[in-house]
Amino acid sequence: MDYSRCIKPCVESEIGKLNCVLLHAPGPEIEHMTPENAHKFLFSDMLNQREAYNDYKDFQGTLRKVTNVLTVRELLEDILKNQELKSELVEKICKRENLEFLRDELDKLSNTDLAKAFIEGLENDNFKERYILPPAPNFFFMRDASFTMYDNIMISKMATTVRDRESILLQAIYNNSPIFNVKTVNPVEQYAPNGIGRVEGGDVLIARHDIILSGCGARTSVEGIKAMVEHLKTKGGHRHLISQELPLEPESFIHLDMVFTLLDVNRCMVFKPVILNPKYKTVHYEIFENGEVKVYEEENLIVALRKLGMDLEPIFCGGDDEYNMLREQWHSGSNFFTFAPGKILGYERNYNTIENLNKHGFEVLTAADVASGKVSVDDYKNCVVAFKGNELSRGGGGARCMTMPLHREAVQW
Repeated sequence: MDYSRCIKPCVESEIGKLNCVLLHAPGPEIEHMTPENAHKFLFSDMLNQREAYNDYKDFQGTLRKVTNVLTVRELLEDILKNQELKSELVEKICKRENLEFLRDELDKLSNTDLAKAFIEGLENDNFKERYILPPAPNFFFMRDASFTMYDNIMISKMATTVRDRESILLQAIYNNSPIFNVKTVNPVEQYAPNGIGRVEGGDVLIARHDIILSGCGARTSVEGIKAMVEHLKTKGGHRHLISQELPLEPESFIHLDMVFTLLDVNRCMVFKPVILNPKYKTVHYEIFENGEVKVYEEENLIVALRKLGMDLEPIFCGGDDEYNMLREQWHSGSNFFTFAPGKILGYERNYNTIENLNKHGFEVLTAADVASGKVSVDDYKNCVVAFKGNELSRGGGGARCMTMPLHREAVQW
């Protein structure tokens, strides 16, 4: 790899111009599932790799046009050239997954073969348990296992052990690749009593340099949120963490970014039946410079942000019809990724949502046109780049889920 550049991660918003992002394209690992084990891997359906990659290629191609893209596979293969680190990772993963008997076999693999095994799995002779080392089919959802908060990369404490390997591998990459100059922080391990709690990156949004938003539900717990509050105390200044309660069912509500994403300095995408429903509590943790924390309830997320000077216009997922809201949220209709203020990526299949964005001043572009160079996002003040997602959306995530921003420019609020 080219080590002439060194990345010092910094993300202070959801909307600042994106300078670098980490991706992982869905590979053979997503086809290493059967109806019997799909649920174990947190999928409600099985994906076809060829079709999923056809959806993904223009999404990735668009990002390559607008920013610097790093890939997990390349970084992982590179750090595994270090034999000592390679052995440490093998030992850690085998111990975590109760596969100590595999340690010697894995340690003998080359760096490229071991990277492949860690992601795609290692086959067994027994069809019933085809993979003696299970695959990691969720890895293309890059947002969950780690996330950048200010000048730190946060390592998630995943809600399910089946995804622990992702966090372990990513932490090894950040801590050992010469490309990165960063301190990693696992807030639950460092700040939660007895390491109890869970935090996943899909639940954590940086609204502004002093405001963090977090979902509280199936994947991120109150204990995990309190651990993030403790970390924020170490950053100094007057800060806020606003927690949004999420329904535990159905599975499309697993993370905050499935019902709320930020699009511009003054606009956000909202799934109205959750975000504006008083049934789901919004809790404000106000963190003072002296370390004191005050906790109180807010009317809802939009009102809480308005009180802090972020007056956001909500744009509704699915438009104004609740039936369409429900249908399109299910296929990640609220899950947009902002790569510059007012410039976003999302699934084209959620056409009521895309039409609603167009009504609110977003020019609709196709990812195929942007990726090919036929059109340039630089020619538009506000645009939504729509990419195909008929197969990808069956995995339960959207554009934000599939990205891990490493550096964004500061926003002129």
